[in-house]
Amino acid sequence: MVFTACLWLVFLPVSEGDAGQVQFSVQKGDGSRDIALNLEKQHLIKWAPAFRIYILAKGITGQLKAGEYLLSPSMTIPEIAEKLVSGDVIKIGVTIPEGFTVRQIEERVGFELPGDNLEGFLFPDTYQFSFGFSGEELVEAMKDNFDKKLSKDLREDIAGQGKTVFETVTMASLIEKEVVSLEDKKLVSGILWKRLETNMLLQVDATLAYLSGQEGWTFDEMRRDLASLKEVDSAYNTYKYLGLPPGPICNPGLDSIIAAVYPAESDYWYYLSTPQGETVFSKTLQEHNLARAEYF
Repeated sequence: MVFTACLWLVFLPVSEGDAGQVQFSVQKGDGSRDIALNLEKQHLIKWAPAFRIYILAKGITGQLKAGEYLLSPSMTIPEIAEKLVSGDVIKIGVTIPEGFTVRQIEERVGFELPGDNLEGFLFPDTYQFSFGFSGEELVEAMKDNFDKKLSKDLREDIAGQGKTVFETVTMASLIEKEVVSLEDKKLVSGILWKRLETNMLLQVDATLAYLSGQEGWTFDEMRRDLASLKEVDSAYNTYKYLGLPPGPICNPGLDSIIAAVYPAESDYWYYLSTPQGETVFSKTLQEHNLARAEYF
């Protein structure tokens, strides 16, 4: 009689209608008794011992995984147990746009990221994490993604050009913040690598935004602050110091990395972006100054 009643409770849900879903937590260290009692308290099962008897009979007592789950009173005990065994926890989508800095990533997720020298090597993408994911998990996922995206062919071509991955990613970060389309990125890449080779100042406005902490610079803000920021004594000031800045100024996307590895050859030495986002290229300083007079 008791067995029959228990069997009935195993396969009969608390609610046979559409009862919606509730969040259910299994903490690390919770035993089957804790889980069963909590399921009963949240009205997800009718009787805690029925759950314990079922998972014992199935031999899955030690397979229930910690995490945050979405469960429903309309689920049977076998359905709940299967979900807890499979680890089908709540997933949270985290989208990190191309060009975000480490500081912007931290602002988006609401906590600090552990580790040093992360800038440039956290690949922007959409990630899926379990509820309550940590900074360590985010950093590991983004760095792993970077390692996958920077393919063996790309690494070999970087080495074949006599450059390091760090130098290339630093260049890609400048390109990421300066222009939008892949075609423009390749042209800008060609210009900036030429400037480096001829000991010409890079004069990249985006580095000034980075050193000032103004990652979200608008065109008007840039035009207002540019003159004063050019005087700031910082290794990131590419108007004062030759060469690449000390490191990446953001986390570039794949197009910017590709552009940094495969720059387009051209006769251009200068470029600027208009308020509408168009890139104007110039072959001479005189042409460039005329363009600046028109748009600035």
